[in-house]
Amino acid sequence: MKDRVVICDTCTAKGAAPGGTAWADHLSIAVVGSGLDVDVTTTSCLNMCDSPVSFALQGPGKATYLFTGADPETDTQDMLELLKLYLDAPDGWISEAQTAGRLRLCLRGRVPKL
Repeated sequence: MKDRVVICDTCTAKGAAPGGTAWADHLSIAVVGSGLDVDVTTTSCLNMCDSPVSFALQGPGKATYLFTGADPETDTQDMLELLKLYLDAPDGWISEAQTAGRLRLCLRGRVPKL
């Protein structure tokens, strides 16, 4: 199993269509183009519906992160930078996330590795 980003495919702003699946598809292409070795998957509901779109970062032997409030229209580049930080952190513990841009402000939780 390798590191992955899990994007909620049911998150949506009130009155809008869910955008998680389309973002995951777009992000998958961007990840390959950036040469990053990370899986992009979706799940139905991360239970953080108040501020869509939500996603999680997970990896074997790494901390897990939960984010909400991502904007699929504008946050792809910041997501790529965040994924680079996560991939480069052996235990998943990111101490400085400036390069992740706006997404660093969307962090809602971090669970230590098992």
